[in-house]
Amino acid sequence: MADELQILKNRFNDLYERSRNRNIYCYSDFLNLHEQTILLSQFRFGYSLFGGYEYAERKIAVFGTENEMGYKPDPPLKIIKASPLSQKFSDELTHRDFLGSLMGLGIKRETLGDIIIADNCGYIICLENMAQFIIDNLLTIRRTSVSCEFCDTLPADALPKPQEKLIIVSSMRLDALISAVYNLSRTKSAALVDGEKVFINSKLSTSTSKPVEVGETVSVRGYGRFRCAEIRGDTRKGRVRILCEVY
Repeated sequence: MADELQILKNRFNDLYERSRNRNIYCYSDFLNLHEQTILLSQFRFGYSLFGGYEYAERKIAVFGTENEMGYKPDPPLKIIKASPLSQKFSDELTHRDFLGSLMGLGIKRETLGDIIIADNCGYIICLENMAQFIIDNLLTIRRTSVSCEFCDTLPADALPKPQEKLIIVSSMRLDALISAVYNLSRTKSAALVDGEKVFINSKLSTSTSKPVEVGETVSVRGYGRFRCAEIRGDTRKGRVRILCEVY
């Protein structure tokens, strides 16, 4: 594990130095939340994270900035829409179904970003160098025949729609918000944080008492994510009303 961590850090450092020395943008593979945490801890500036749409979970690191380069980056990502040939006779397809079929083609997870399901179709965000392979080879999901095509952008109606939830908590502590959003006990919420399953703005948080700021996004493994959208004031008993957007 220590060797894998050092290899990842070395890879980040190589991309960072190559970008600065050659004055070009350099890109990583897709990073999960733990890998993003390592990156965020390793560098304070000189890069950004991009996943193809706002609030994406899996993202690539873009080393270099527009101020340094003088032009905007062009991340090597593609979006593929996989649709059943016949919706009438299709299975009800899930994220797990799409991911399993892609893994079955021998595709590495780090070449794939988020997979968004809408109207029984899958929108697959992937590295550009894997896109044509997916188009040519992803022919079935479970027992359902599918066709694949490129999309310039994600359709607005395919993006996850947050559900607004007004919660009342004693404070902005991380464990208090998780407990209120997902109707969990404080003990269970604390166990999720202690188990390294909670991330704030893509960075691992191991402190149950850490205050969450307005605008920050909290990801909880196995439950989803929510954004602290607005503070709606205090109750008569001094508790805090918070409007959250739950994904």
